[in-house]
Amino acid sequence: MAKTNAAETNDFFKPDYFKVPDFGQFQADFNRWVSDFSKSFTNGKAPTVDMETLFASQRKNFEAFQSANQLAFDGVKAVAQRQAELAREAVEDFSKLAKELSAPASVEEKLVKQAEIAKSAFEQALSTMREMNDTLVKSNTQAIDVVSKRVADSFDEVKTAFAKSAKK
Repeated sequence: MAKTNAAETNDFFKPDYFKVPDFGQFQADFNRWVSDFSKSFTNGKAPTVDMETLFASQRKNFEAFQSANQLAFDGVKAVAQRQAELAREAVEDFSKLAKELSAPASVEEKLVKQAEIAKSAFEQALSTMREMNDTLVKSNTQAIDVVSKRVADSFDEVKTAFAKSAKK
């Protein structure tokens, strides 16, 4: 087995590791940026922006996020209320089932009854999970729709604010 040189296996000693930045490119990029920025001040006037339009846009953004938050909260609240109802129903069902299963019957009849109860409970659990999932998906979709519409409107408002300042 051939021995390898430590310099060949260590990245520290590779010549590309010590590359010096191209300060000439940095200077050219900076000069280009200053030139582009100085074009904003044609005829000695600084560009203006319609700040009232931007502030109104931000107020609308805040209201949209508030609305989206309320929609999401309402969805979670509906699920929590439904879970409380289900817990109450489960306690009632359990007491009813306990009475049914404690009634005198043969072992086979009790096993059949337990299988029916287990099947019914499983189907009810799946139905409940679907219902809660649908509730949460609906509220989240509504919240996302509010936010996405507001984002699109916000871009249009910013564009309008800058267009107004360009006309002045």
